[in-house]
Amino acid sequence: MEDKLLDELKKLSILCVEDEKGIRKRVINTLKYYFDDIYEASSGEEAYEIYKDINPDIIFTDIQMNNGNGIELVKKIRNEDSYVKIVVLTAHSTEEYLFSLINFNINHFIVKPLNTKKLQEVLNKIIKEKFSSLLEISDGVLLDLSTREVKFDGKSVLVRRRERDFLALLFENKNQCITTYNQIEERIWENSHMSTSALKTFIKELRKKLEIDIIVNIPQEGYSLK
Repeated sequence: MEDKLLDELKKLSILCVEDEKGIRKRVINTLKYYFDDIYEASSGEEAYEIYKDINPDIIFTDIQMNNGNGIELVKKIRNEDSYVKIVVLTAHSTEEYLFSLINFNINHFIVKPLNTKKLQEVLNKIIKEKFSSLLEISDGVLLDLSTREVKFDGKSVLVRRRERDFLALLFENKNQCITTYNQIEERIWENSHMSTSALKTFIKELRKKLEIDIIVNIPQEGYSLK
């Protein structure tokens, strides 16, 4: 693996989920060559709690576990986060089964047994995808979807998941010039009710965090990017 790609991987965090301790330790020992920031979990339930706490860049999970099904873990995470990279380790190699994983928005899969060649192929793809996840949301302002960073003037500001999703939504609607309140409520607030005061507070805090004026309020309609 090229030194540049390896350096980029060192910047990312990864959560390894495997219920069999011996296998988990072997996988983690392999991952240590590529990552400095590694977390581990022995069940889907434990993994979900760690995920909520640390927001890893990559989740590396077995799909069939005795004390917590990997599919259930993926479903719960994808209900909240469509950006985190999910790599599944599976013993199943049939095309039908592997194709079914696509329905759960899994980014990559590795068929057991894990080896260095298979792992490097997937990690190379993840890094290339990461480089393509940079959005220029305004002149000279970049949003990194994978790391949740807004970069401008040599600065880097870490934003929360909801803030990243809001900025990404504004970018997606850039050609329409406006993102409506209904779109924001449906995409960002999901199943919760979005009050006007809650939205105003959210925008105010985001503007303060960014220290740059790129969000435009369209009275009675919604928001747009400068």
